[in-house]
Amino acid sequence: MFSKHTSRGLPVALLLATTLVAAPVEARNRPSRGEPGMPALKSSAVYVLDESNAAVVLARRSDVAMPIASITKLMTALVVLDAGQPLDEPVEITPEDRGGTRGTYSRLELGARLTRADLLHLALMSSENRAAHALGRSYPGGLEACVAAMNAKARALGMTSTHFVEPTGLSSDNVASSEDLAKLVQAAARSPTIQEYSTDAAYTVPVRRRSVEFHNTDSLVRNPTWNIVVQKTGYIAEAGRCLVMKAVFEGRAVVIVLLDSAGKYTRVADARRIRKWLESRLASEPGRAGASRV
Repeated sequence: MFSKHTSRGLPVALLLATTLVAAPVEARNRPSRGEPGMPALKSSAVYVLDESNAAVVLARRSDVAMPIASITKLMTALVVLDAGQPLDEPVEITPEDRGGTRGTYSRLELGARLTRADLLHLALMSSENRAAHALGRSYPGGLEACVAAMNAKARALGMTSTHFVEPTGLSSDNVASSEDLAKLVQAAARSPTIQEYSTDAAYTVPVRRRSVEFHNTDSLVRNPTWNIVVQKTGYIAEAGRCLVMKAVFEGRAVVIVLLDSAGKYTRVADARRIRKWLESRLASEPGRAGASRV
C-alpha cells in the first residue's frame, strides 16, 4: 500500500519497452550533457525504474559502484527490522555512538534514552547519525554482526556491487551502484515502518528533560503534490548529494536513484525534472515505456 505525505550527458539511445539494451561500458560511464527532449540531469549516476512493467526508463553510469553516504541507513533499517528486536525497547546514546560518528553534529546527547522505534524514525527521516550508529551497536551481536547482516542482505537482494563497512553512511567505503540501490529501495518500500518513518515531515522525541523536533532532510515530502512511498537522502564529500525514492506518478510506481548530484539543491531539481519528463511522456504515449540513456 502506498502512503502519501505532506559536465554530464551521453547521446540518448531509445531502447525497447521492456528490455534495457546495454551500451558499451566505456560509453555508459562517460559524463552526459543531455539531448533535446530529455531531462537535463546534473547527477553523476541516474537510474529510473517503472515498476509497472519492470522497465528501466533512464540510466546513466548505473553499473558503477560509488559511495552512497546516508542511503546506507535504508539497509541499516532493513536488517534491524529483520532482527525482530522490540521497537519499544529503550536504547541509550553512548560515547561509542559519538566516537563512531566523529566530526558530525547531533542533538542526541550522551545518555539520552530513546526507543528503538524513535532511533529508526530519526535515522530514516532526518538522517541522524548517532541514531543509526546506536541501532547498529545494539543489534544482536553488536556492530560487526550488524554490518555482516547488511552485506548478507545485499547479496540476498542481488546487489552485486554493494559493500558496507558501517551503518551510518559516513564512510566512503560504503558503496553501491545506482542499479543496486533501486533494489534496496524496492525492498525498503515493502516495509510499512520504513515507508512511514522515511516520509514523515517532522518528528519530536524526548531528549533528557526536553522535547526536540527533527525534520525530514528531503523537502519533497512536504510537497502535497508528491506521492512518495519511501525516500532517503545522503551526503558526504566523497559521495556528493544523493537521493533515492519510490514515488507514484500518474498512478504508476517509479523508483528513482540519483547519486553524486552537483549542488545542494540539484538532487531535488533532478527529481522534479524526471517527474515532469515522465508525466509528459505518459500523457503523450500512454502504455509505452521505452528506456533511454542520458
